[in-house]
Amino acid sequence: MSFVLLVLLVIGPAVAALLCRWLWRRGVRVLGWIVRRPTLLVALAAVLWLTWQTADRGPVFAVAIALGVIGVLVALRVLFPSWFAAGVQSRTAGWWREVRVYRGAWQSAMVTTGLALREGRELHLPRLIEVRTHGGIDLVRVRMLPGQVLEDWAQCAPRLAQTFGTQECRVRTVARRKHDLDLWFLVTDPLAVDVPPFDVDTTDARALPVGVREDGRRYDLSLLGTHVLVVGATGAGKGSVLWSIVAALGPALRDRTAQVWALDPKGGMELGGGRLLFERFVYGDPEDEAVYELDFARTLEDAVEMMRRRQSQLRGVARLHTPSPDEPLIVILVDELASLTAYVTDRDAKRRIGSALALLLSQGRAVGISVVAAVQDPRKEVVIVRDLFPTRIALRLSEAEQVSLVLGAGARDRGARCDEVPESLPGIAYVGIDGVAEPVRVRFSHITDADITGLVTRFRTVAAASPVVEEGAA
Repeated sequence: MSFVLLVLLVIGPAVAALLCRWLWRRGVRVLGWIVRRPTLLVALAAVLWLTWQTADRGPVFAVAIALGVIGVLVALRVLFPSWFAAGVQSRTAGWWREVRVYRGAWQSAMVTTGLALREGRELHLPRLIEVRTHGGIDLVRVRMLPGQVLEDWAQCAPRLAQTFGTQECRVRTVARRKHDLDLWFLVTDPLAVDVPPFDVDTTDARALPVGVREDGRRYDLSLLGTHVLVVGATGAGKGSVLWSIVAALGPALRDRTAQVWALDPKGGMELGGGRLLFERFVYGDPEDEAVYELDFARTLEDAVEMMRRRQSQLRGVARLHTPSPDEPLIVILVDELASLTAYVTDRDAKRRIGSALALLLSQGRAVGISVVAAVQDPRKEVVIVRDLFPTRIALRLSEAEQVSLVLGAGARDRGARCDEVPESLPGIAYVGIDGVAEPVRVRFSHITDADITGLVTRFRTVAAASPVVEEGAA
């Protein structure tokens, strides 16, 4: 103590006050850094407790115990990162958030939102079971009161988000637990920044890495045995979705287990940069509108002919096609589907396109022919085959009513607020799949012109064909 006083006298009161203030600020920052990392906080508490319990055995033994605990945690994180993140970090961070945020305000939140039930003097509250944290998402497991349904909670989702100080709240069902549901509270949004393209060397069309989920994990899209409809307003990021799929298909294109037949009715403006990746590329000839509309019809009819041939080969052998270099997965990539279904001026071409497209959508996926189509307007009179797409991707939409047209009734109440996606965040979408109750919020990779050039350089094949329209024009 005398030494400290001597130092203060030597350096002067002003300098001493400045030093103490600096040490206080640094200490507060370090403490805040530890508090924001509940796994480290629990580990530190465990170390201090073990040190206190073994203090009578000497400082060397206490230090050895502390180093042992830290070493075990570090080893688990290095050797089993997925298990450590899900089993240790997620649970510890969730427990900390439960104590700090949810448990104390739970009763008032349930009462003010009308989710609690009062019988005389007795108050019945939905049960808060557990909280887990994944990235910027708090997953709050809740047991509903008798008589409550998911829609009751979905209506209160915005008020729950405001009560607990989060950006958004979505309500999701729990498999095999009819009385439970999950509240997804968005604390920090990992989708607020652009997602770079993935460098993944996979040819599995059932798990194409195309984006990032809102919990920070990678999102894999399946193309095998399905068709994909992409809907979004102008500037919402439909190109990001299409090019993310093409980029993820790159290794399969290189190995010839997949082919892309690209149809770009907008003169090739969107897909033209990747023409050397496509087996067939139809973009139209503005000088002869009738000719290029027939080119689209002929391309789709060629796909129907291939579908018929594969049906004959697989009949009695298999119910789902397996891609191979001899019989690759065919992806019909269409930018602006309405130009083929609603805006075609040639009646014969329109009839042929509609017939071929309906056949491909109703029968093609089992034989390895998948349609991926983008459109702005999801109304039935524009996209008459809308219901034949099992996978639907809704980007930013102009109206709230359009959400149910794309993702189904009740999707917006469950949190798919596509009409509220800001224009400054293109590529953010909600992915709905037939048979899955809730859509998944995803941000697709941002593919630049330089990225497209890199894809062509890396994955182009010698067999890449020239544009079909030039052959027809010749």
